Amino acid sequence: MEPKKLTRTVADRKLMGVCGGLAKYFGIDPVIVRVGYAIFAVVCACIPALIIYFLCGLIIPEEGK
Repeated sequence: MEPKKLTRTVADRKLMGVCGGLAKYFGIDPVIVRVGYAIFAVVCACIPALIIYFLCGLIIPEEGK
């Protein structure tokens, strides 16, 4: 059995594919991850959440690479 690998999605991408990749890794619907992240961004005053998102977009490799 091959271990799971966290990657950014290409097919289910809205911005950088981070939420789609997290949803695929955990086996849940990407909409749930996006809504959860949006709530997290509002609670955290948006700027820290955006910084975390873009850092994850830089760190997490793209699917197929």
